[in-house]
Amino acid sequence: MNDNNKPSQANAAQDDGALRDLLESETGARNPGGITGAVIITVALAWALFQLWNASPWSLLSTTLARPIHLAFAIFLAFMMFPAFKRSRRDRIPIVDILLALMASASSLYLVVNYEALAQRPGIPETADLVFAGMGLVLLLEATRRVLGKPLMVVAGVFLIYTYFGPYFPEVISHRGASVNRLLSHQWLTTEGVFGVAIGVSASFVFLFVLFGALLDRAGAGNYFIQVAFSLLGHMRGGPAKAAVVASGMTGIISGSSIANVVTTGTFTIPLMKRVGFPATKAGAVEVASSTNGQLTPPIMGAAAFLMVEYVGISYLEVITHALLPALISYAALIYIVHLEACKAGMMGLPRRKVTTALQSMISFLTVFIGLSILTLIVYYGIGWTRTVFGAAATPTIMVLLLASYVGLVWYACRFPELVLDDPDKELLELPEVGPTVKSGLYFFLPVVLLIWFLAVERRSPGLSVFWATMFMMFIVITQRPLQTFFRKSGEINKAVMKGFIDLFEGLIKGSRNMIGIGVATAAAGIVVGTVTLTGIGLVMTDFVELISGGNLMLMLLFTAVISLILGLGLPTTANYIVVSTLMAPVIVALGAQNGLIVPLIAVHLFVFYFGILADDTPPVGLAAFAAAAVARADPIKTGIQGFAYDIRTAVLPFMFIFNTNLLLIDLTGFWHLMGVIASALAAMLIFASATQGFWLVRSKAWEIVAMLLVAFTLFRPGFWWDMVHPPLEQVSATELYNVVEEMPDDATLRMRVSGMTMDGRDVSTVIALPLGEAGADGQARLQSKGLVTRLADDFVAVDAAVFGSEAQRLGFDFGWRIEYLELETERPPKEIMWLPALLLLGLIAGAQLRRRKLEVAHA
Repeated sequence: MNDNNKPSQANAAQDDGALRDLLESETGARNPGGITGAVIITVALAWALFQLWNASPWSLLSTTLARPIHLAFAIFLAFMMFPAFKRSRRDRIPIVDILLALMASASSLYLVVNYEALAQRPGIPETADLVFAGMGLVLLLEATRRVLGKPLMVVAGVFLIYTYFGPYFPEVISHRGASVNRLLSHQWLTTEGVFGVAIGVSASFVFLFVLFGALLDRAGAGNYFIQVAFSLLGHMRGGPAKAAVVASGMTGIISGSSIANVVTTGTFTIPLMKRVGFPATKAGAVEVASSTNGQLTPPIMGAAAFLMVEYVGISYLEVITHALLPALISYAALIYIVHLEACKAGMMGLPRRKVTTALQSMISFLTVFIGLSILTLIVYYGIGWTRTVFGAAATPTIMVLLLASYVGLVWYACRFPELVLDDPDKELLELPEVGPTVKSGLYFFLPVVLLIWFLAVERRSPGLSVFWATMFMMFIVITQRPLQTFFRKSGEINKAVMKGFIDLFEGLIKGSRNMIGIGVATAAAGIVVGTVTLTGIGLVMTDFVELISGGNLMLMLLFTAVISLILGLGLPTTANYIVVSTLMAPVIVALGAQNGLIVPLIAVHLFVFYFGILADDTPPVGLAAFAAAAVARADPIKTGIQGFAYDIRTAVLPFMFIFNTNLLLIDLTGFWHLMGVIASALAAMLIFASATQGFWLVRSKAWEIVAMLLVAFTLFRPGFWWDMVHPPLEQVSATELYNVVEEMPDDATLRMRVSGMTMDGRDVSTVIALPLGEAGADGQARLQSKGLVTRLADDFVAVDAAVFGSEAQRLGFDFGWRIEYLELETERPPKEIMWLPALLLLGLIAGAQLRRRKLEVAHA
């Protein structure tokens, strides 16, 4: 008996080791004691406090100074907490690593100490400048290797090599090269390279969002979200797996890391999934698929979402608005996939602690719903009238209302038992009761409500919004235990207060530890951005990619998706997004315009973002799959393959919203159009999920799978077929330009096919969509108000000027170009008519499967 257990025990030990390695890679492998341990804790705490002060309304520190200070903290902790090799000791820090940490942080702080001197001699570095820049770049690459592994270090190193040895590369990607002095100066001493936009976003507000999540988790919100999801869904078929999906979506608010999501929810849900019949591989795969999608879920989508704000040039509210519908339908489809798996295996749900009638369930639900609604109305409308009534005193009044709501909800929560994670090894599994579980932690939503309020209603910056939300979260961490002790009369308040401050202390340190990887990743990825701006490889990539794709946009998108997946095998999502979006996003937009497709920049950036996230479960290096496999005691490669199979639905979405931007809530004409887009997208995704699972009402036949894929495609993109019947655009002679512009309504957009020679001597022909603004002026004056100065020729219109800084210049118009023709929308029936034949075909499939199901029941 004991001998038979030895292999399983060995495998368990090996899996525990793999999980431990993954956890260490997230927050640092070392945890030394003594003086060095105290130094690490002190620096981590100082970093958190510095970032809080920097994000506060009282900070006057410029971003130029905040960026190197931010990196100095990150790179110091990287060398102190991450050993050089796996075999290195974990309980002590070598003198060499301490020296490297000091040298690395000194290289970064050199820019702060010598800020004024560097500003007075831009582009003319002294010897000391170059020494510190060179030392900083080398140590940054080493820190990247330690924290994130070799892939990102290799990518950054290759781009540095490309910068210097540009003339020796193949002609299609060659450039004139850059001297060592120029390379070091550009990458380290300016805001174009390491200290560019990426680390600026990390320093401005990503840290605060990570800290906010760490405090929320420390307060117990992670356990609360898991228990709520489990209580609501555990009684259904495959309930624990459905709970894992919802819990991962909810903990996506807390964590921007797929691995963190896996080990947070997976340690609870994976064993439960196995207990109700899911094989270990599928249990791990469900957790992987749901955890990777956690980064797609607004309002907090990981660091890359904040980078989109800077790269795309839109507000954070607009980013999360565009990302909302794809994230929701992706999660709905995953829940449905779990349901289909449960149906195929004949699984049942778990027993509830108390059997309730439908009326009791409805009353309980309405109690929670009405309570949340009342709270929401108080927060929303309360702030509105306080502005009018109290004027300058509105903000203190709002805070009093919020604090009163918090105290009231803590008091209400104390009427119910504290949440304790169920033990998955128990013989009898019971669900927590829905009502008490939901009511026991409603106050955890208040900081999130405050965050969304500042972002969506007050329209404050993400940094300032998360600052106030984090301050409120810190208050909750300190006070929730004393309040619970007081209301429950269950202990000494002094000890509870002390425990609250300990929780705050540990939460601040955890936030800093969680940020090391992001801080180093954004700095290393800045090397790639710096190479693009220094060498002009962005323009070279356009020619290169167009050459290998043959000018075909679909091939271009597939090429970009593959690059994202390959780079994502070893790069964290944030670094992957920076690299691929910097190189490929402008190429896709330009190539789409040449093919007559105006692709919004946000659609391209979300496309790259999605595939960067999917790399976390892509074999052979999907780290989230390895973490889930370690928990599930399953094969990591099989777990990754199964997880990617579940995530095919997510991989399809980016291709759909590139060609149908309605899915990103762009160009909607009204409420009913919005409802139609939501309903059709949800139905399409569920049908696609059924097709990929080979099961709907019963097991599907081959022709039914093909037909369902066709139905799903039509619901996603009805314009593909309708454009063949009714062309959406007609060509109008460019000589009619002024008359057409004069007759177009307010805020109309004019599509024009233009051609000309670029600054680097390339002939291009592309489509540009020019927003026209208000109507009223004559056509030529209306164009000039947008910076486009034109002259009418015989059969075309010449561009005489594109005013610098104007809309026309931003869109790409240039002197000497010509407008070949106009593209005007045609009058035609709505493309949604194509939904009707698709739904009829779906009805035929449903009829066939219902008949088969009746026969199966009859023969059972």
